[in-house]
Amino acid sequence: MKARTVIRVILIIIIFILLFVLLNMLLQPKYAETLVEGSMISQYYEEPKDHEVIFIGDCEVYANFSPMVMYEEQGIKAYVRGSSQQLIWQSYQILKETLKYEKPKVVVFNVNSMRYDKSSEKVSEAYNRLTIDKMKWSREKVDIILDSMTEDETFLSYVFPILRYHSRYDKLTSEDFKYLFKRKNNTYNGFLINKNIKGVTALPTKRRLAETKFSDECYSYLDKITKLCKDNDIKLVLIKAPSLYPYWYDEYDEQIRNYAQQNGIDYYNLKNNVEEIGIDYSQDTYDGGLHLNLTGATKLSKFFANLLKQNYDLTDFRGDSVYEEKLKDYKQAIQ
Repeated sequence: MKARTVIRVILIIIIFILLFVLLNMLLQPKYAETLVEGSMISQYYEEPKDHEVIFIGDCEVYANFSPMVMYEEQGIKAYVRGSSQQLIWQSYQILKETLKYEKPKVVVFNVNSMRYDKSSEKVSEAYNRLTIDKMKWSREKVDIILDSMTEDETFLSYVFPILRYHSRYDKLTSEDFKYLFKRKNNTYNGFLINKNIKGVTALPTKRRLAETKFSDECYSYLDKITKLCKDNDIKLVLIKAPSLYPYWYDEYDEQIRNYAQQNGIDYYNLKNNVEEIGIDYSQDTYDGGLHLNLTGATKLSKFFANLLKQNYDLTDFRGDSVYEEKLKDYKQAIQ
């Protein structure tokens, strides 16, 4: 084969690879202006890795806890590694990944996901994508994919998003082109601001559950989170964020309290502190009691910052130039 032919073949292959990569990037959702929850996981990678407190869990952490408020209140450097419907095996892998970048003093895990195991209807491709798509490739990402995939999903569709999103070609918007080569930060240290107000008017009737015991599978992953923290000399703190729905049954609460006591872990059911925190469910929620809005999250974050500072050996970083600039940007955003 002549040299010129070889060069031509190589160029064609290179062009094909570049086009394939470009199409993968173009067709994959950008999570910049719509479905912004899908961008939260990736924003952590761009942050300084000097956090003394890391939150892991579902929407009950990223909607309810503002690290910037915690910094202003007590000088705490915290980050929320939350995602929509983050299930417990996903939280475990995200924590493992986080510890490759930094070793916080405290890990705060919201226990709401203990109610869902891998047989739950809450395991869905839509939520999987919001947690997984924007993770960096690592052993932890591979494990999350393998543990989370539904029957209709394939591993290759995560490796090559075009296999999943090829049908989006006629649904592309200006967002897909605007953010083809850049990202948009939608959170402040993992906290997603929501200023809307939708107070509680009525709640669904509390239904009786046939089974209130957490599954062995969920306990297994909670054990893994506990061991990972102990092995790294990290204080694990379990919480239940204040919410009115879905209902957190007394049987759930008792199981977590027993687990915490048996394993020397602190557990705070913050639903019990609503009056002390000052939460008003007619004003401090954006969706009728599932999640707090900006005013509610500010109240909760101040309360929890004081709790952390009183009970754990955390540094007061107030005056840090990077965080002072972050705080300035945050205050402009919440105006």
